[in-house]
Amino acid sequence: MTWEDLDAHLARVPGTVSAYVGRLDAPAAWTRHADASHYAASTMKVGVLAALYRAAEAGTLELDAEVPVVNEFDSAQPGAPRFSCAPHYDNDDAVWDRLGGDVSLRWLAERMIVRSSNLATNLVIAHVGLEAVAQVWSLAGARHSVTGRGIEDFAARGAGITNAVTAADLAALLGALATGAATPGRLASPASCAAMLDVLLAQEHREDLAAGLPEGTRIAHKSGWVRGVRHGAGVVLPDDAPPYVIAVCTTTDLADGGSSGEDVEDDACLLIAHISAQVWAARHRL
Repeated sequence: MTWEDLDAHLARVPGTVSAYVGRLDAPAAWTRHADASHYAASTMKVGVLAALYRAAEAGTLELDAEVPVVNEFDSAQPGAPRFSCAPHYDNDDAVWDRLGGDVSLRWLAERMIVRSSNLATNLVIAHVGLEAVAQVWSLAGARHSVTGRGIEDFAARGAGITNAVTAADLAALLGALATGAATPGRLASPASCAAMLDVLLAQEHREDLAAGLPEGTRIAHKSGWVRGVRHGAGVVLPDDAPPYVIAVCTTTDLADGGSSGEDVEDDACLLIAHISAQVWAARHRL
């Protein structure tokens, strides 16, 4: 299948399907509506991860410092009451089991990525701050993405404060982590970038991008989903070709991601897996 064939196939999908594909530190091999804005869902957690590791490098936070596990957070909307997460809308009982206790920021960061825990995400944001996440997007070269609030901050959402991403910006962020792991990068030291990639490689939600790859293929990635939205972004590390970054964002009726937050294998997952498989087939000519 050529890129033109893939474009024609995606043109028949209702809604917006965006994509960015390319090798690291090289021009894109294929894009489709790569600058179109989508609600971020859980893909914003990669920016939060990077903000935490940058703070650790700067000495303002310690990854292994233990912090209280609470469920009350300041809203991004000035003057709004504090908000909480709903357990049924999360994907990780392990964090909720620690409510009232203490855990390390490093552990929270891992649960935020590998199980996409919303409670862990808001706890990390409470310590790093939204401004630090904004700086991550800027340093990665993102042009349109924003992390304006925590998860389930409904007062901020009602005031128009949102979290948005584009396929191009997600590719820039994941690519910055991957290239930074090999050479000093703008985001963090090679050691910190490599540590973040290790967390992303341990991702347990593998229903979209990873599902389109041969069994055992390494991919450092993060998904995001709510009803009507399904995204996948990551760095694929083939054994027989250079690494490449792939980001696919879908805002369509195909995404049944559910109001409960549960990750389900829906038609949007299958679509992203199909795109991932086509890119894998073309990996030698990206």
